[in-house]
Amino acid sequence: MDLQLIRDVDPEVAALMALEATRQQDTLRLIPSENYASAAVLAATAGAFANKYSEGYPGRRYYQGQAHVDALETLTLNRAKSVFGAEHANVQPYSGSPANLAVYFGLLSAGDTILSMSLPHGGHLTHGWKVTISGKFYNAVQYGVRRDTGRIDFDQVAELAREHRPKLIICGASAYPRLIDFERFRAIADEVGALLLADIAHISGLVAGGAHPSPFPHADVVTTTTHKTLRGPRGGMILSKAEHAKALDRAVFPGLQGGPHENAIAGLAVALAEAAQPAFKTYAAEVVHNAQVLGASLLSHGFDLVSGGTDNHLLLIDLTSKQVSGKIAAQALERAGIVCNANSVPFDPRKPFDPSGIRIGTPALTTRGMGPAEMRQLADWMSAVVAAPDDHGLQAGIAAEVKGLAARYPAPSY
Repeated sequence: MDLQLIRDVDPEVAALMALEATRQQDTLRLIPSENYASAAVLAATAGAFANKYSEGYPGRRYYQGQAHVDALETLTLNRAKSVFGAEHANVQPYSGSPANLAVYFGLLSAGDTILSMSLPHGGHLTHGWKVTISGKFYNAVQYGVRRDTGRIDFDQVAELAREHRPKLIICGASAYPRLIDFERFRAIADEVGALLLADIAHISGLVAGGAHPSPFPHADVVTTTTHKTLRGPRGGMILSKAEHAKALDRAVFPGLQGGPHENAIAGLAVALAEAAQPAFKTYAAEVVHNAQVLGASLLSHGFDLVSGGTDNHLLLIDLTSKQVSGKIAAQALERAGIVCNANSVPFDPRKPFDPSGIRIGTPALTTRGMGPAEMRQLADWMSAVVAAPDDHGLQAGIAAEVKGLAARYPAPSY
């Protein structure tokens, strides 16, 4: 991106953009919900479609001048259905949270019961957590993981489903390092007559690349963000069986949103074209392999991993045995150029703002081309920082080494 165009109009914003680009280049991005979109995706998102308002759906708009918008959105819908094997797609949700809300609005009535994964056990805010609209407008019953294994307690899921007879069961998570058994969730949903929603926001790129089992044909509806492992722009998407298409489309528009962000849809179209290429399958497999190598290296340094490891792109680390909180560790790691996030762990005795764990992932580092050797080096650095979180001199020295490593694996150009 030519920052001079922005600098001529608004030097303050241009300066902040340059600083952020430098930060992203010089540090190691381990937040598992972040990635680097390609230069092509970023260019499409900043293109001419940003200037067009297109309330409605292809062929059924409320404004004129929609010929190219309709062609773009139709192309994106077809690519989404092809990549994920879905019967229907809606690419208009502004992000993953509105996509989930649209599913509830389209398929449920206020007060209906939903069964979903508890936030402290790895679920997501929008899956019925009490402070959100999903927890206030619907009767949310929540399952968790087993204390002994850190894996989903399917006995509990089945028991709660039989007791509460939910209209909707939600599977998918934001901090769960294992495969989601969509088939087993489907069996429980069928037993109690519930619909099944799979929220694959974190793993949609792994699904597209064949590194995680697909939620289809088991799920009735699938939601996802488009910017995590899928490497697209910030946005959301709903995929579903054809029988739910009309209700879901109406829930998105006019139910919850006005005009879609067609520039984001343009970026998504490019990202889906990239995800359909053989190289993306290689990428998805490397994300998982890097996470597993990093996990094994952290175990060798005495870290406790929730569930003992990972099957996907993320690791959840319980720092209790290290006698440091997640917040303090995350802040110390950032000073060392290693960016992650503090995160609750299952059965966490600490409060969410200063929890016992940190959450890390490998999508962004894998996009930059890093591999097993870099994962092992990263574990060495993390071990040193966590062992001495107040040693700012140590952190500064590691930050310099991190910057040198990052320079060998440039971030996608802005």
